[in-house]
Amino acid sequence: MKTIAACVQELLLAQPFLEEAISRGIINYSALAEELAPTISNLLKKPVKEGAVMMALRRYQPPIDLGSSLKLKRVLQNLGDITVRSNLTDFTFQNSKTLIHSHSKIMREMDGMSNVFYAFTRGIYESNIIISSAQRLDVLKSFQFEVLLGEKAELSAITISLPSDNSKVTGLYYQIFKRLAWEGIALYEVVSTTNEFTILVEDDVVDRAFSVMKRLKD
Repeated sequence: MKTIAACVQELLLAQPFLEEAISRGIINYSALAEELAPTISNLLKKPVKEGAVMMALRRYQPPIDLGSSLKLKRVLQNLGDITVRSNLTDFTFQNSKTLIHSHSKIMREMDGMSNVFYAFTRGIYESNIIISSAQRLDVLKSFQFEVLLGEKAELSAITISLPSDNSKVTGLYYQIFKRLAWEGIALYEVVSTTNEFTILVEDDVVDRAFSVMKRLKD
């Protein structure tokens, strides 16, 4: 049978910011218990007392604070250069048997163009191309027989170099996403390679996003 403690854990796991606030001891247990009590009552199909919820909150043991991990702090302090590229356009195409051939056409068009930003990701049902807006017509020509699902211009990419051991550190991406979310910055696209992490944002928030990425080392 489900318990109040189990309900509290379920609700906190679904709200990582709230869980982190508890782990840092900056939460008002009484106010939180009052807010969670109705939801827990619905989950248990019976009334629950706020005092019982507050006790469950005080007894809750959150996971180790990712922000205080020595390894994570070392990786954040050793983040590399940050590069910003503007005037980008994101294209979304429906996957097809001929998509790879269309992709090869645009690759040939860009042969020798070292200053062009280009990123390609393939999902199960659709694929994305992020490219310098100056190449828009080349993309439309190369993919003229494909199904264009979406096109978004006025985007900027912020790329940060990661230490070589980043894949062995728990919580690195969480720290990045958390700080961007706290600043109210919506991500249009995310592209990641082994040692590089790129976010795509709309031009009007690129300065704020860059500031957040720069402060990751603090």
